Amino acid sequence: MLYRFDGKEPVIGSGTYVSETALVIGDVRIGNDCYIGHGVILRGDYGRIEIGDGTAVEEGVIIHAPPEDVCSIGCGVIIGHGAIIHAKSIGDWAAIGMGAILSIRSEVASKSIVAEGAIVKQNQKIPESVMVAGNPAKQIRKASHIEEQHWDWARKLYADLAHKYCDIGMEKIAR
Repeated sequence: MLYRFDGKEPVIGSGTYVSETALVIGDVRIGNDCYIGHGVILRGDYGRIEIGDGTAVEEGVIIHAPPEDVCSIGCGVIIGHGAIIHAKSIGDWAAIGMGAILSIRSEVASKSIVAEGAIVKQNQKIPESVMVAGNPAKQIRKASHIEEQHWDWARKLYADLAHKYCDIGMEKIAR
């Protein structure tokens, strides 16, 4: 469901699927060919959320921009189920694991991987092309070529799923 708030309303790109059970509120800009899953909450109520083309926001994710600021999420990002994002930025092609937390004004650079359940602390900056894990998140190694290939496959999977939802939709079953 899309909601206007404080004179601002969401802008959704072409080929993007937004679940009817998602809440997209206020100043939210979603690029083309994105997947916004069931139960997602995108709160652009006192800051703006920008989501780049080809990004997948999986079920149960909460994204909230810092006050009077922007939460910028790049192109081709995958945000796993149940993650909480209150970050300043996530770079292109990054992957955020299920249940991870990116705290206020944190930054994750391009092609980095935040492991499941990791906590990126307030104002913490994660460099490019690394994997981080733990609480607080610490670099455990460089991202591997095999992981890059896996995330490329996952991006295509979600882009295809977004297009399928847009093309055929869901059918409610009466009981």
